[in-house]
Amino acid sequence: MRNLLITGGAGFIGSNFVRYMLEKYPDYRLVVYDKLTYAGNLDNLKDVAQRFAGRYTFIQGDIADAAKVDEVMREHEIDAIVNFAAETHVDRSLMGAGSFIQTDVYGTYVLLEAAKKYGVERYHQISTDEVYGEIPEGYSSVETDPLHTRSPYSASKAGGDLMCIAYFTSFGVPVTITRGSNNIGPYQYPEKVVPLFITNAIDDIPLPLYGDGRQMRDYQYVLDHCEGIDVVLHRGQPGEIYNVGTGVETQNIVMARRILDLLGKPYSLIQPVKDRPGHDRRYSLNCDKLKALGWESRHTFEQALEKTVRWYVENEWWWRPIKSGAHFEEYYTRQYQGREI
Repeated sequence: MRNLLITGGAGFIGSNFVRYMLEKYPDYRLVVYDKLTYAGNLDNLKDVAQRFAGRYTFIQGDIADAAKVDEVMREHEIDAIVNFAAETHVDRSLMGAGSFIQTDVYGTYVLLEAAKKYGVERYHQISTDEVYGEIPEGYSSVETDPLHTRSPYSASKAGGDLMCIAYFTSFGVPVTITRGSNNIGPYQYPEKVVPLFITNAIDDIPLPLYGDGRQMRDYQYVLDHCEGIDVVLHRGQPGEIYNVGTGVETQNIVMARRILDLLGKPYSLIQPVKDRPGHDRRYSLNCDKLKALGWESRHTFEQALEKTVRWYVENEWWWRPIKSGAHFEEYYTRQYQGREI
């Protein structure tokens, strides 16, 4: 593979993956195809456009637009697709599920049709640990577990995963899937909990913590995730699914306190708010299958969080315009106002 289509490449994980791949593979050409919704941001790729001008192309478009996808596939002779394009925020899916179904399910179908038509070497789907649902203590999800979705977001991602497996089974499309745990790191839109808490704490604004804050999450550094995707893209078995995470669980309240410690802020900034509907208490991934391909997570939770906090402290130019914009302010007010406990 040499000409890769990276859909959703202007988003958080996608932009980090684009940068990682261009640095690692000097003979690869990457076409980033992104709708540029509120979470897609060309500032995420500002340095990429300057450093890799000859090997990087950006095209604005919707993965649900079959004609546009076909045009890009043909004109750029795409031989591999990595699909990051998705509506991803659970809270927003509870406000309205329609756009999640359109992008995460129908958009995936459009890309799979293109992959089938042009005979790509690999189609890789970026999924999430949330498709497994809430996991009981003492157990970690393996790739063969049944799906148990509990939000419109996780249901839409599961729908995309099932479509991928169907296209492998029915048409022989060389599909692989990775299901990642919670990512943290540079360029994550500040509606997500870690960048929200960091940027709120910097400005001495309360940190809205759902319920008792004892929900368990596996926070992995985004570049560790990118390396895992790379390994599966090149060495994974078509038709297979691979979990990507650290295997280390952290309570959300512990995460919040650690952010405040790193910024020298008081714990009194933590503001409990009414929990969201269907909030999963625990996710946990067994990643032995990916480790068997030679991948290991490089960052501990402490290292990942410290790097993430430092990036937001040093890059206010990136997040302040987002948080001061009408789109973010409308969402934040709608989501948290009046929910204090």
